[in-house]
Amino acid sequence: MSIKKSVFSKLIKNFQLRELFNQLGWNHTTKKEPVAVDSQVYQLEAIAEKSAFFVFVCETSGKVPDYATRKKIDSAITKLYHQHLIIYTNSGKRQQVWQLVVKELDKPAVVRETPYFSTQEPELLLQKLQHLFFTIDEEDNITIADVTGRIGGAFNTNAEKVTKKFYEGFKKEHTAFLSFIKGITESQDKDWYASLMLNRLMFIYFIQKKGFLNNDKFYLKTKLAETQSRKGKDNFYSFYRNFLLVLFHQGLGSPDNKKLENELGKVPYLNGGLFDVHELETTYTTIQIEDKAFERIFSFFDEYEWHLDTRQKATGKEINPDVIGYIFEKYINDRAAMGAYYTKEDITDYIGKNCIIPFLFDELKRHYPAALNKGSDVWKLLQLHTSDYIYPAIQHGVELELPAEIAKGLGDVSQRGEWNKPAPTETGYALPTEIWREVVERRRRYAEVKGKIEAGEIHEINDLITYNLNITKFAIDVIQNRADPELIRHFYKALEKITVLDPTCGSGAFLFAAMNILEPLYEACIGRMHAFVDEGGTGKFKIFDEVLKRVDAPEHPNLQYFIFKTIILNNLFGVDIMHEAIEIAKLRLFLKLVATVDVDYKKSNMGLEPLPDIDFNIRSGNSLVGFVSIDEVKKAVEGQLGFHDKDIASIEEGADYVKRAFSAFREAQIENDTTKKGAKKELADRLHKLNNRLDVYLGKLYGKDPKKVSDYKAWHDSHQPFHWFAEFYEIIHDRGGFDVIIGNPPYLEQREVKYSVKGFVTAESGAIHSMCVERSFNVTSKYASISMIVPLALVSTQRMLSTQNVIESTSCAWYSNFSWRPGKLFDTVNRALTIFISRKTDSNRVFSTNYKKWNAHSRDELMNQISYCEIPHDRHTSWRPKIGNKTEIKILEKLLKTGSSIGKFYGKSDNRVYYRTTGGLYWKIFTDFAPKFVLNGKKGHSSRETWFTLGTKSHIKSAVAVLSSDLFWWWYTVTSNLRDLNPYDIQNFPCLESVLSDKKIQKLGEQYLDDLELNSVMLERQQKTTGTTQTQSFKIQKSKELLDQIDATLAAHYGLNDEELDFIINYDIKYRMGIGAGGDEDAE
Repeated sequence: MSIKKSVFSKLIKNFQLRELFNQLGWNHTTKKEPVAVDSQVYQLEAIAEKSAFFVFVCETSGKVPDYATRKKIDSAITKLYHQHLIIYTNSGKRQQVWQLVVKELDKPAVVRETPYFSTQEPELLLQKLQHLFFTIDEEDNITIADVTGRIGGAFNTNAEKVTKKFYEGFKKEHTAFLSFIKGITESQDKDWYASLMLNRLMFIYFIQKKGFLNNDKFYLKTKLAETQSRKGKDNFYSFYRNFLLVLFHQGLGSPDNKKLENELGKVPYLNGGLFDVHELETTYTTIQIEDKAFERIFSFFDEYEWHLDTRQKATGKEINPDVIGYIFEKYINDRAAMGAYYTKEDITDYIGKNCIIPFLFDELKRHYPAALNKGSDVWKLLQLHTSDYIYPAIQHGVELELPAEIAKGLGDVSQRGEWNKPAPTETGYALPTEIWREVVERRRRYAEVKGKIEAGEIHEINDLITYNLNITKFAIDVIQNRADPELIRHFYKALEKITVLDPTCGSGAFLFAAMNILEPLYEACIGRMHAFVDEGGTGKFKIFDEVLKRVDAPEHPNLQYFIFKTIILNNLFGVDIMHEAIEIAKLRLFLKLVATVDVDYKKSNMGLEPLPDIDFNIRSGNSLVGFVSIDEVKKAVEGQLGFHDKDIASIEEGADYVKRAFSAFREAQIENDTTKKGAKKELADRLHKLNNRLDVYLGKLYGKDPKKVSDYKAWHDSHQPFHWFAEFYEIIHDRGGFDVIIGNPPYLEQREVKYSVKGFVTAESGAIHSMCVERSFNVTSKYASISMIVPLALVSTQRMLSTQNVIESTSCAWYSNFSWRPGKLFDTVNRALTIFISRKTDSNRVFSTNYKKWNAHSRDELMNQISYCEIPHDRHTSWRPKIGNKTEIKILEKLLKTGSSIGKFYGKSDNRVYYRTTGGLYWKIFTDFAPKFVLNGKKGHSSRETWFTLGTKSHIKSAVAVLSSDLFWWWYTVTSNLRDLNPYDIQNFPCLESVLSDKKIQKLGEQYLDDLELNSVMLERQQKTTGTTQTQSFKIQKSKELLDQIDATLAAHYGLNDEELDFIINYDIKYRMGIGAGGDEDAE
């Protein structure tokens, strides 16, 4: 069903919403529901319904309810109608707010709102609602899932286009803005100041669009014109000095800005440190920026729509804080080659929740063990609602009986002829791109996990990681459903104290993930406290009374603001070597706070509580260079000339002063005490003095004398020391370290950075990310959780063995492994990656996944389908096997039992086996001849080709057969880094002499080589540096039947049973054979 744009616009403008949904194909309904919120009753009237999804209108006589009230209304109606849409209107027909709270099973509820004012054209609403059309023909087949899916999609469209477009424009504008800055001599400082200014201007763009600046949504352009009018067009530098700096430092950055109202208009006091006098403005006192710079940047910004709602992404012109985070991180990394990549939300969420929530439950168990004993109500909740905690992707279609032609293969390997065909999504069996073999395996996994839950075998919080259950939903349900005030008390205490660090935080992607994980837990706890107090009366739960008094204090605009502010001040910490990254991270956190507040000029400070100053939570410096503890200082300076014990005592005293100054400063932030502005300066001064002393001691370790000023400054600038116990003294010294560390460290080699490191066990790896892992363990508390995403080499190369030992030595460890083809986790880099989770526990178990592949159609469910398998902790190899089920464990055990490898049969001779060292994403090519290669018309040899030699000539064809087998491909995938085919990948393959001497294998090898030659073609490419190349390319897929025969013969030698052989023959088959939409077209 369609609707004309003119009809749609008329119905929206006339507020004829019932008629609109009737036109859209929805059903008529007349339900009415009164909802009481804060002593006021709101009338909600249902105007449309589709498969138990209701659309309500809430009309008010005055203003549309504010954000906090709207959320409370939604919470109340959710108890009656789980899936719904609410449209708020006022009787004057001036405004609508379309509110959808998306309740996805694997994520906290997310509010998505779209406002409409009667003075606007309803273009945005039309674009979002086009997904809500239903036809009469669809009526009988529409389910609640269909309706929810369409509406969710309507309110959450893709932002990739606007992000790319804005980024390209931003790069040009940043360069242009630089050219207008005068008075800064150092180019690096000029870059930094340009980023700072754009940071500030973008923040103002967001809040001006919300009405916080003199109720003018074009405030900056208005003030630019006014300033130029007063100062004259010929005064090219008037706006920056005469208006912007005044706005920054005396307006937004000062609690006493009333006297400037004539000049600035009505603006709020923001605090937060963003608009304080910056250190660059102190260093360079004569900075000037031409007005043209602002005319140009404002024109660029005005091409886009600026929204604080991170879910509004429909017009192709909308900018929100998430987009800004991506833009700045990409810009900084592109400019500085930092080796870091912007981490998508599904990754940050997976890493964050599987560290934060287990730590909170462990804290609960340590302080209130009865709550989590085996057999307690907490674990019974899991048993009673099993399916609620298994992700929908795993459950998809399990209620359907398998077709007969598929089911008959369940117990009979010979009956699996249909299993490699694409499974239908339209009938509900399959997820996008699945083949039947994957459907069967997913259903097996579901049955296994469901059985373990129902049998009570899952009774530790770590089990929810191992079986990849919905740990966020479980935590919220535990809080909301347990009638145990002691549980709530201890859980909330753990929440308030947990410290989450990203040691290479960039623009704050992981900090944001942590905040989004913690927020619903805070809200659930506070909600339960209210319920207990309401039921028991004031005084019965004194601790709850105290918490709720803080929560309900009048200075907080709403509950969300209080929660976010508490999280930002108490729980989040970050370090990054790039000043610009730190500033954008803080800006994004501030925007998150401002987004929760609706402007109200009748209230003090427009209803906005001043932002917290988090300059000492998120710091700039080099995480790898500096002292972690006072003991490190002692060890470092022992024997240094002129050093005495009293120096250590003095340093400890200085650190304690810093701690006390920080406590005073933090208290001022919590209480919004503007009379304690001096607390920040005192803290900064004390910290500066302490760091200067520590820098000198550290410099001596590097052979740097502070008296040689130029040399010492060059070292200091390149190394940017960061002394952990000084910067975070209370956390490191008093608490023993951070509780949770998450992140995505830079993928750089030591030779690629300008600084050197000292004292790292993992320095032998030469990888910066390995040393970041080790440093993270250095600064963690006794029961900490750590998770990061790093290159796959972590689990598959000799040089990473020391890093593996750091991760596993005192912890349980989980490794999930991801390919880069056909899909990849980072759009801008072709790298296989591993996410590790490490939790300090009494047991040292290790779990792994297989080498996961996917494509764009199945990315959304990737993290929810992670499946771990326990692997042996003790091993004699440098690699951790990338395996995901018990069948693979058995195959690996059988191969390792051979006690022999193919390398034992090498020998100096002319008995060559040729292979390619690079390429071959799905097949590895082995031949007994040198593949043809022509360069610019002349025969030659490709640099990608090499060979090894065997001691026995008759072994050549059998070696080719063995190494071309699916069994070797599986071994190579399980054990290698999958970047190149290295000599040891071949040499270490388990192989007996009886295999190479098997006449049948030799014959099959000969047939395979003939078939390979027959199906080859010459592939021509134009190379920029070398010219025209022609390379013999092999279509190995066409020889799959021969390869299957080879594997069947090998199975007898290795003792593989029918199930194991079936697994090997069909390993990775969808991608290797290019089946359906799941395959890849790479022939080799």
